[in-house]
Amino acid sequence: MKSKNKIEQEFLKKIKNLKKHNKLYYTDDSPKISDYKYDSLKKEIKELEIKHPFLKKISSIDNIIGAKPSSKFEKIEHLTPMLSLSNSFDINDINDFHKKIKNFLNLKNEKIELFCEPKIDGISATLIYENGNLIKGLSRGDGFTGENILENLKTITSIPKKIDTKNLPELLEIRCEIFIGKNDFNNLKDKFANPRNAAGGSLRQKNSEETAKIPLKYFAYGFGIIRPMEFSKQSEFLKKISELGFITNPLSEKITGIDSIEKYHKKIDNMRSSLEYDIDGIVLKINDLNLQKRLGSTSNSPRWATAYKFSAEKATTRIKTISIQVGRTGAITPVAKVDPVTVGGVVVSNATLHNEDEIKRKDIRIGDTIQIQRAGDVIPQVVSVDIKKRDAESKKFIFPTKCLCGGLTIKEKNKITKKEDAVRRCVKGYACEFIAKEKLKHIVSKDAFNIDGLGKKVIDQFWDLSLIKEPSDIFELNFSKIKNLEGWGEVSIDNLKKAISNSKIIKLDKFIFSIGIRHIGQENAKILAGFFGSIKEFSKLFDLKTREKLLSSLVDLDGIGGTQIDSINNFFSNTTNIRITKKLIEKLEINNFAIRNTSGKFSNKKMMFTGGFQNMSRSEAKTIVENNGGKVLGTISKKLDFLVVGDSKPTKKKIDQAKELNIKIILEKEWKKILNS
Repeated sequence: MKSKNKIEQEFLKKIKNLKKHNKLYYTDDSPKISDYKYDSLKKEIKELEIKHPFLKKISSIDNIIGAKPSSKFEKIEHLTPMLSLSNSFDINDINDFHKKIKNFLNLKNEKIELFCEPKIDGISATLIYENGNLIKGLSRGDGFTGENILENLKTITSIPKKIDTKNLPELLEIRCEIFIGKNDFNNLKDKFANPRNAAGGSLRQKNSEETAKIPLKYFAYGFGIIRPMEFSKQSEFLKKISELGFITNPLSEKITGIDSIEKYHKKIDNMRSSLEYDIDGIVLKINDLNLQKRLGSTSNSPRWATAYKFSAEKATTRIKTISIQVGRTGAITPVAKVDPVTVGGVVVSNATLHNEDEIKRKDIRIGDTIQIQRAGDVIPQVVSVDIKKRDAESKKFIFPTKCLCGGLTIKEKNKITKKEDAVRRCVKGYACEFIAKEKLKHIVSKDAFNIDGLGKKVIDQFWDLSLIKEPSDIFELNFSKIKNLEGWGEVSIDNLKKAISNSKIIKLDKFIFSIGIRHIGQENAKILAGFFGSIKEFSKLFDLKTREKLLSSLVDLDGIGGTQIDSINNFFSNTTNIRITKKLIEKLEINNFAIRNTSGKFSNKKMMFTGGFQNMSRSEAKTIVENNGGKVLGTISKKLDFLVVGDSKPTKKKIDQAKELNIKIILEKEWKKILNS
């Protein structure tokens, strides 16, 4: 009987061989083995995975679809970003979504009409028409830049190549979801892991003649830019493009109210298995396009839409052991290593236990029989423990008080609530090798530097080989050492070099988010970037005296509170953090923060709001000011140009302070006139 080590070596050898032949086929256009031998190799790997589930932790054939296409297609910036949808998993999430919309738009009893449709589990693409002619076809990419896959999209015969009709918008951008039907996939399942991967792999073929052999289909679901805009409703837009020859989903509906959302969600869920295409939920959108425009977007997703996923799938398994992981902010997270079990079509070996308090609350122990659930892409979590099946000699799990690095951990106290944090943290920062490694994984991630080819496993590998220990090391990689490593050929090294080189030019807000200051997410990073403007000004945080002055000014910023200010101070009070950040800056070209609109009616004006408005929320008012070149502050100071006072319950203290400082006060009536001027 083969040992575990020998099985692992055999598996890795086959994986390496498969990747080599993928490169020969997809990148070099020079296959060296027949299709039969290639298919046999994939089958052997799949059989090994099924027979030995532990191999999935190392690698998986499901994750190997062709080769990276980054050098195959021209990169083109989207006319307007293709953002991801926020996710909702239950009725509480939907209530929150509904409530946030009403609060932002300052709606009280008014009913909101929603447009609902099944969420296709496919590949997003956008089609751009000028005067009726299809001129561009892009993949989603990172949401801001996509790949030009026009020729491959043209192979989908049902996509109109030319629209011959009068009164067509001069510029029409149609967004759609590309997929392969379940029956069609049955003829391809030996070549692809699932229908979604089959669609993605087909769209990224270099040779469009190969793509044409795959029975791709699509549903048009939305738009990017339309010029001139002639629609007022999402439903109106889809009806019109259906008349123009685009395929839209016939299961789409207009609905109103939470009860109707639940009813539609249940109906589509019940139809799920009978549909000819894969779905993983429904999509809810505000039907009124004017309201969509008012709501706008966050950094990641539109405020006017959400994906309501289907119920989490559950399974029963047993905890083999509980291990500890250290996150980039020092958070100590317990993870249950469980007997492999299939949940929602995915083999699961790990489940999060969240934190020390959660383990105590549920009394989770090693050896317990548990129920786990997985919703969408969320990490599987433990739902409950079957106490009846617990071993009589079972012992409570004692949570460690030390980090994996040996350093002490603490539970912070909230300054306002005085409550102790549920999460235990290591406070050593970069001095903890586990934190340092996780910070590297954050820096190279999609929302940060977005370095294609430097995934989590590669960071682990390069870390162990001491090729990367700090962020600046990424830009000083020894590629001569890398080329001797398994799985690294000339093409993959060239692609990595290009990706690293491209990432050297980064926007200030992305840089601030990337360095991993606790409590500073993408939205906070944008606010800070707007305040500092340039990396030169941001770097003044390195000096203690200057930092104190700057931090006192940050209090003025709307959206930056005491928690964020303390976190920034803590980060830059650490000399190691300063040294590492300085070294990283030296390797980069960090672009100044560009204000979205500097020539609007509030250009260079600093404003503050107090009281509620009749027809809009403070959040919407803030967005309007920022979109028109202004800044919104959070406190009264001499820096303020205007204090805008709403009719509903304004704060008298703020009005009095503004008067003392001779700050101009704008009442709601005057505010409306300014907006309508």
